[in-house]
Amino acid sequence: MRVEFSFGRSGLEVELPPGPSWRVLKPRWAEALTDERRAIAEALDAPAAGPPLAKLAEGKRTAAISVCDITRPAPNRQTLPPVLERLHAAGIPPEGVTLLIATGLHRAATPEEIDEILGPETASRYRVINHNARDREAHKELGATRSGTVVAIERAYVEADLHITLGFIEQHLMAGFSGGRKLVAPGLAYQETIKRLHSPHFMREPKAVEGRIEDNPLHQELLEIASMAGHDFIVDVVLTEGRRIAAVFAGEPREAHSQGVEFVRRQTTAWLPEKVRAVVTTAAGYPLDLTFYQAVKGITAASHIVEPGGVILLLAACDEGAGAGEFSRLLRESERPELFLREIENRPVTIDQWQLEKLALTCQTHRVWFYTPGLPAEYHAHLWGRIFATAPEAFEALAAEVGPDTAVAVIPEGPYVFARAEETLAPAAGD
Repeated sequence: MRVEFSFGRSGLEVELPPGPSWRVLKPRWAEALTDERRAIAEALDAPAAGPPLAKLAEGKRTAAISVCDITRPAPNRQTLPPVLERLHAAGIPPEGVTLLIATGLHRAATPEEIDEILGPETASRYRVINHNARDREAHKELGATRSGTVVAIERAYVEADLHITLGFIEQHLMAGFSGGRKLVAPGLAYQETIKRLHSPHFMREPKAVEGRIEDNPLHQELLEIASMAGHDFIVDVVLTEGRRIAAVFAGEPREAHSQGVEFVRRQTTAWLPEKVRAVVTTAAGYPLDLTFYQAVKGITAASHIVEPGGVILLLAACDEGAGAGEFSRLLRESERPELFLREIENRPVTIDQWQLEKLALTCQTHRVWFYTPGLPAEYHAHLWGRIFATAPEAFEALAAEVGPDTAVAVIPEGPYVFARAEETLAPAAGD
């Protein structure tokens, strides 16, 4: 059996060796919309919750719109123009609109990437700000949350009259699902706020995992912070195969996002009858597997369907290497997952330690293997698992490890597959 994996820009085709009982899990994509433009317009004018966008914009002179950076395939070039049209029709001039690239602590978007994110015409017409979480003066302090997080958010966003976010909803390794409030924090937050949100206080919370929001304390924290920043309106989409739009959820942030999450759960969950001994997964290809930092999400997403002690084999191109400087340093310096977890438990949070923390937590319960050809050799000895020089070598080793007829899940699209295991196979609601 030959399988095409999402890997880098061009994909990776692999012949699965004989022996294991390979089970290929494909995304349960919701059906793509036949008329995306119409659906977006209807969502803006008759939102899932709250007043229409045009009504919210009446009497206002400025608006700030937060959009995903290059690591997220949000369809801003489809959703942004109709938003701008309604703002201008309501009286907000182009010079009153600020577009913010919600980088969190990621690197700044390059000019070429800004054109890719927004579209060249939009990028040239409006004020565009690359969020810089390390610039203290660019953030406005808003007080503290009930749990004690000191909140500082991009000043250009907070001080606008109208606060909008554009995103998309998929599972997220800590916040349950992406979209909505995440475009405010961590997307536009000051580094100290981001550090607190990614500290062991939240990262080791068993409920702060993929696919869970109702009792997820990090989700609740992000909602509180977004409210403090004046979050008025969201436009979140659900993506389908080929990254087309399957659904649009707009309006009052909490309720609109909640409805989007329920749609994702109902329409896209792939059920397994029971957990498997091993899984082969990816980070969903470009742009999500540009760095090893981002590729960790493929590992954590797959861990929910693998038996304790089972193997997770990650295939990720990592064309830009390990990731930002702080994460790269931690990766080189960390000897064992249990030691790393002890070391960071009671010390000040270091930028990007959270992604390695999530990997370490997974490595305590599973064995993680890697085919990451873009990751420089200097990091290989510091990975908490086996690394392979070629994909065929990795697959042969996995087949030998699990033995004949053993169930192995294969997830070519990685975290785009929202997979869960149950004792009995049951279809998602609505099937």
